[in-house]
Amino acid sequence: MVSPVFFDTNVLIYAFAGNDKRVEIAEQLVSMGGVVSVQILNEVANTLCNKFKFTWPRIGQIIDSILEDCPNPQPLTFNTHRAALLICERYSYSVYDGLIIAAALEARCTILYTEDLQHGQIIEGLRIRNPFREEQD
Repeated sequence: MVSPVFFDTNVLIYAFAGNDKRVEIAEQLVSMGGVVSVQILNEVANTLCNKFKFTWPRIGQIIDSILEDCPNPQPLTFNTHRAALLICERYSYSVYDGLIIAAALEARCTILYTEDLQHGQIIEGLRIRNPFREEQD
């Protein structure tokens, strides 16, 4: 069985609300399925509302579409929080980025797709990949 991949908010935004060259890559990745966390779903809803001015019914449709490809969102628990703080301390990430990494590790993902973190970095077996980079490692 192949290990699942984890999607950061920005990949999902490009897949459902983007309007540039990253859309096709994001759509293709998300359509293959993966994992998100409740935090990611919250960030998607917030971004779609505040930046893109989508209506709440449209936001609900997009969240439902995400859940079709990523059907079991990782919960945000106290254990996730504690693990995230250790990641933040060790790797100097923000709390919110640490929570994303911790959730991906809890889901036993081996790849975290994001354009916001350090491409190529490996944290406890989780490889951070920017799917929009021209050259891939």
